[in-house]
Amino acid sequence: MALKPEVKLLLEQLEQSGTSPTHELSPEEARNGIAIEELAGERVEIESVVNRALDTNVGEVPVRIYTPIKSEEALPVFVYYHGGGWVIGNLDSVDIPCRQIASESQCVIVSVDYRLAPENKFPAAIDDSYAVIEWLIDHEKELNIDASRIAVGGDSAGGNIAAVVSLKARDLDVNNIIQQVLVYPVTDYNLNTSSYLDYADGYFLTKDTMQWFWNHYLNSDSDGESPYVSPLKATNLKDLPPALVITAEYDPLRDEGEAYAKKLQEANIPVQLKRYDGVIHGFFWMAGLLEEGADAIKLVSSTLSKAFENTTKDSLI
Repeated sequence: MALKPEVKLLLEQLEQSGTSPTHELSPEEARNGIAIEELAGERVEIESVVNRALDTNVGEVPVRIYTPIKSEEALPVFVYYHGGGWVIGNLDSVDIPCRQIASESQCVIVSVDYRLAPENKFPAAIDDSYAVIEWLIDHEKELNIDASRIAVGGDSAGGNIAAVVSLKARDLDVNNIIQQVLVYPVTDYNLNTSSYLDYADGYFLTKDTMQWFWNHYLNSDSDGESPYVSPLKATNLKDLPPALVITAEYDPLRDEGEAYAKKLQEANIPVQLKRYDGVIHGFFWMAGLLEEGADAIKLVSSTLSKAFENTTKDSLI
């Protein structure tokens, strides 16, 4: 379908603003240019939002912990990894969506401020992100969480991290992760899919920007062959958690996200694939502007609620 009018207007405003494309900026300049909260919608009030640093086996990892309610029972937990091409993005950029999901799904959310590239190249972001999972398993009583019911998720590069963390947990025989939520995830070091060719420029995320991200994240092109960089290249996707995969029609990453969903299905992993038509990369944190963003957040929340309800400690033994 055609671009939604609201999306078309937003793209026109961005073009008229005269802002330099991300790939023409330094990482520091690109980070200072982040201003997306005004598109995210209303800030939901919940029981508590706490910043802290977790003392993990790879060093301190900053996180933001969202607790929706006071509860005597341990709550399930959703570990969220923000997007930004492994180079930009922070806890504030996903604060409003995390509040909304915590409120709607009644789970604790741990939003992870993993190390960014190019100062910390692959696998630093993966090391931090997986170390948080290990810390939560070891400290579930401290946070009053049920570490047998962990979901992982993220958008864009954060979706990549969530998919890789799920793979790594499977490889290490850790079965605490019971759901993946992959929002327009990066799944392959390949910029030649049909969606990359069709939407290379003019649709918010560009091919040049993705190449810029990859150049900063990877030590060399050979890193791109690792399934912990490109989960679509993994030869074995069996025994992974069920996945919700969300894509956008006008997004260079659309095809690789949908290809990963298909490959998971071929490995007999339960998958729900939802493509939102007429919208662009980033719509998930534009719930204040786009009804599709609000709907995607509700879909994530309902998926988490069902996954947590259907999983008990006994079912994981």
